[in-house]
Amino acid sequence: MKNVKNYLVDMDGVLISGDRVIPGASKFVDRLNASQGKYLVLTNNPIYTAKDLAHNLQKMGLKIPPELIFTSAMATAQFLQKQRPNGTAYVIGESGLTSSMHEVGYIITEHDPDYVVLGETNAFSLENLTKGIRLIIDGARFVATNPDPSGPTAMGIVPACGAVAAMIEKATGVSPFFIGKPNPLMVRTALNYLGVHSEETIIVGDRMDTDIIGGVQNGMDSILVLTGVTKPEQIERYSYIPTHVYKSVAEITVN
Repeated sequence: MKNVKNYLVDMDGVLISGDRVIPGASKFVDRLNASQGKYLVLTNNPIYTAKDLAHNLQKMGLKIPPELIFTSAMATAQFLQKQRPNGTAYVIGESGLTSSMHEVGYIITEHDPDYVVLGETNAFSLENLTKGIRLIIDGARFVATNPDPSGPTAMGIVPACGAVAAMIEKATGVSPFFIGKPNPLMVRTALNYLGVHSEETIIVGDRMDTDIIGGVQNGMDSILVLTGVTKPEQIERYSYIPTHVYKSVAEITVN
């Protein structure tokens, strides 16, 4: 990795798992902070704001400021603002998503919205999902923050945005437009945010189907760590491969 100067680093399954820090992650972040390059924590988790995430990570011993965290909720809000400035949306999600929508000037409403925007929440409501389904059938556009069908926690795998989106798609016949990884849009937005080039940047993640393919689609090298969703025996099932595979970020040398 001699040409690597910059890092796009996933959070869940790479730096943390639920409410615990993955062994070696703290020293890896210290190496990033001390390096000459740039880095960004690029997460598909849309539940929390960047400030919330930074606070939680710092309490866990990971010294990452909020300006170095970019979420799928932030990417979704920026995309919608470019598509339909100052529009309206019915939002199914937590404060990380609703705050991002408000910050770009969007109004959150259930009355004839331009979009139904699905994120993740710790308590999905059948009432909210039903309202979203009816609005989509009535003509609202369907956007979702991220396609992850599941995610790692300290207690094990839990269903994520992609799984709920599939249910809504089945009920409406309308496919969502996913913003988060592996959509190249999110990775390019992150590269632009950092002001760096893909050839000098590597993406670090725990999922073949979001992180690693996101790197492949953007012409980037990639590192798969085995502390999250993808297991070693699953790697060969894919038609693409990561540039490097490590047991955890503890093994990654930062230039």
